[in-house]
Amino acid sequence: MSVSFPPGFLWGTATAAYQIEGAVREDGRTPSIWDTFSHTPGKVENGDTGDIAVDHFHRRTQDVRLMAQLGVNAYRFSVSWPRVQPTGRGPAVQRGLDFYRGLVDDLLEHGITPLLTLYHWDLPQELETAGGWPERDTAHRFADYARIVAEALGDRVVRWTTLNEPWCSAFLGYGSGVHAPGRTDPVAALRAAHHLNLGHGLAAQALRTQLPARAQVSVSINPSAVRARTQSPADLDARRRIDALANRVFTDPMLHGSYPADLLADTERLTDWSFVHGDDLAVIRHPLDSLGINYYSPSVVSSTTDSDGPALERNDGHGASEHSPWPGADSVAFHQPPGDVTEMGWTIDPTGLYDLLMRYSREAPRLPLVITENGAAYPDKPAADGSVHDPERIRYLHGHLSAVYRAMADGADVRGYFLWSLMDNFEWAYGYGKRFGAVYVDYDTQARTPKSSARWYGELARTGVLPDC
Repeated sequence: MSVSFPPGFLWGTATAAYQIEGAVREDGRTPSIWDTFSHTPGKVENGDTGDIAVDHFHRRTQDVRLMAQLGVNAYRFSVSWPRVQPTGRGPAVQRGLDFYRGLVDDLLEHGITPLLTLYHWDLPQELETAGGWPERDTAHRFADYARIVAEALGDRVVRWTTLNEPWCSAFLGYGSGVHAPGRTDPVAALRAAHHLNLGHGLAAQALRTQLPARAQVSVSINPSAVRARTQSPADLDARRRIDALANRVFTDPMLHGSYPADLLADTERLTDWSFVHGDDLAVIRHPLDSLGINYYSPSVVSSTTDSDGPALERNDGHGASEHSPWPGADSVAFHQPPGDVTEMGWTIDPTGLYDLLMRYSREAPRLPLVITENGAAYPDKPAADGSVHDPERIRYLHGHLSAVYRAMADGADVRGYFLWSLMDNFEWAYGYGKRFGAVYVDYDTQARTPKSSARWYGELARTGVLPDC
């Protein structure tokens, strides 16, 4: 049976500024926390940094032309905060904004809809030195930055996203320390989560004041499809704890204007949450036009009291650290879900994406959904003729897009899908060792070669019909 997606569906690719741009010292840009983190010995595999990345800053026109040749109709990118507002305070650097003006103009010229993300983890280092996301002031600085970008690009960009994966920013950046800025304080992680929520709400308000009425405001979260290892009461409680920390710590205040009571109880030995002030929750619950969902793999959890020895290792897919990104959940063990895995070691399970789409369709039935990231890393290598074949990625995409179609048939209002990522790039703490791209990048020459998955995905984007795999 042919699987056809509706007309107007967004078919895009996605990237993030620090992962692709390079040019970290050009046109007034100053260091972000990821510049500092990647230059700290032992933090990133092979000592890799984003100093050059895939040189998108200088190859912007070529990369947009490549997107057009592939046939995608949308592109999700992020703005580098320290390129636009180097210290996180004060006026914009117009040369920095000019890069994004040019990028948006190139996209529109090729009929590609821009989706702009304001924050994809590159906090200006000066703001981190002043305390970072655990400090309330950072949320207000973020709103000022949002206003600056909206003033510059609001006449051309309709679709705006405040934050990308605030869970990673808070709990991997300040809890386990495997992401920048590399801090390991569970209370700081919880404070950061709240101030990211507050920053989202304040930025959404700032966008509304600057943008025309047709503009759409969203946020991209990476919710976890959390599953209990057994149906025992202890394992079900472990699932509840992780669901609160992975999902509801963001969606409850954003969608409902409150923090989960069970989360507050689970973490009361760590903090009294007095960093939540008067009208914070009303600000955070700013109306959204869509909700972005990033998905890669489900989680399986159990209570440590019901686990055997080997299962006690924290197998949550979020990097190795002696410090947990799960404050208040010391009694929870993570297990590798069954099934084939990608090169990241993440289990391939499209049912997790289906479950999340149906969950948020029920929780916010009038809120459209967009899959803002989904994809897989594989050890791609060019063949003798220079071509790059990645049938594993095509099977991965086919399975997950089939799950999206099934969710839509069952009532989920899904408006678009963004493949992570457009091209191989700097994959955070994994450096250049993991390739997620639809386009292969030779890091020595910066040559771009579309993989077979890029052509497969391009056909889907042009026709709306899911090709065979």
